[in-house]
Amino acid sequence: MKKELIELKINGDFHELAVAPHRTLLELLREELGLMGSKDGCNVGECGACTVLLDGEAVLSCLTLAVRCRGREVLTIEGLAREGKLHPLQEAFVYEGGVQCGYCTPGFIMMAKSILDSNPDPSDEEIRDGLAGNLCRCTGYVKIIKAIRVAAEKVRSHPDWRY
Repeated sequence: MKKELIELKINGDFHELAVAPHRTLLELLREELGLMGSKDGCNVGECGACTVLLDGEAVLSCLTLAVRCRGREVLTIEGLAREGKLHPLQEAFVYEGGVQCGYCTPGFIMMAKSILDSNPDPSDEEIRDGLAGNLCRCTGYVKIIKAIRVAAEKVRSHPDWRY
């Protein structure tokens, strides 16, 4: 099968890769680049475990063809930490108990980043609505919502975390 050469920016780094037209962004991230944070939970777009930001918008990487990302910017859970310091969302999920087994956590955090980027002070209802496509089998979502609220406050008080 003929591969297409694509250039894209992932977590701040430029990559030039030869990709088969049928390969998903999730496959590219995990299998070609070794970025294992985005999970293959259902591979049909129903669980949200593979959520990443594509040009700042939350997308399901299991449904996004890699060739469609040509010239675009991808942010994964691995790209949130800066200079060895966790993003406030990552910290809040840990400290507020928003993680259990951790499998769905990267997808929730990336979706939460998308929510906070568009609304830095969301209500609980807005958070729940924004997370509607992400599934967790371990928590009751209460601690996840609390973690997002805590992170929202920290991001609002430290604008340097808005990137």
